Amino acid sequence: MDIGELLRQIAQLIRKLNVLNDYLNSLFHPNLLIRSALEDTIGLLLSLWDNLLLHTRDFPAGTPLTGNATILAFEPTVQKVADGGLVLVAIWASYRIMWSHGVRTNLTARVLLPRLFLAAALINFALPLLQMTFDAANAADDAVQSFQTFPADWTVYLRSLVPTEPGAGWQVISTAALVLGYLVLGIAYLVRYTLLVVLAITAPLASLLYALPDTQHWAKLWGNLFLTNLLMQPAQLFVLAVGFGLDAHGHTPIDHLFALVALLIVFKVPGAMHATAKVASKLEMAMHHELTMAERFLAHA
Repeated sequence: MDIGELLRQIAQLIRKLNVLNDYLNSLFHPNLLIRSALEDTIGLLLSLWDNLLLHTRDFPAGTPLTGNATILAFEPTVQKVADGGLVLVAIWASYRIMWSHGVRTNLTARVLLPRLFLAAALINFALPLLQMTFDAANAADDAVQSFQTFPADWTVYLRSLVPTEPGAGWQVISTAALVLGYLVLGIAYLVRYTLLVVLAITAPLASLLYALPDTQHWAKLWGNLFLTNLLMQPAQLFVLAVGFGLDAHGHTPIDHLFALVALLIVFKVPGAMHATAKVASKLEMAMHHELTMAERFLAHA
């Protein structure tokens, strides 16, 4: 055996020993294993969160959400169906007004015509109007991020979280819990993104349901769901900004507990907004009932 072959075998043995050493270090020092898992899996997801968590955009392209390929594939067909349905609604409502002449009904030409015109505009200009709302939400997101407590680079932030020295058991546990919370939040925003795509596709149908008083409550349900999922982002980012501000002074378990509490509050935001929307809807129904009773009283007076 020549010297060159011997040196190659020695180099190969050293590489195998290094691999074995890294494996043993990961077993005896779990924090190194956590770091490796973060760099391989969660780091890539969080590096793309600018178009998922921090803004309402097409993921992962970063373009306007209404330019999503799935929305553009479904929207023309849904608009045609909604336009055809609007014609049928206009014909049916017109006959209903004529047949119910002299009978008390909540459907009159004064009520029907504005609804038909508004529904036609909402159906055929659904995507530009939706993008205006997305742009407004993104402006609110930018205003929250102006506090400058968010990490400039999510991957660097994750790497700085995990300790490299042996031991530090409580710090490893608190870091794992914090990163797991961020991962759950990322999955929740994937659900939000999918739901916004579905709502954008069905927006013309919701506009069609708004045309008639009998189906208006279905359109309101769509609107409440859309507003809750749209506005939850600025509210959650504000809570996250506070949490990152409390966690910015160090990476001790106590600092991570502040961030974990902020995450718990973040998960409560959609439910709170949904409850607020329900209260507002009930107040609106109560006011509508009172106005109807007042109109009937004045009509009989």
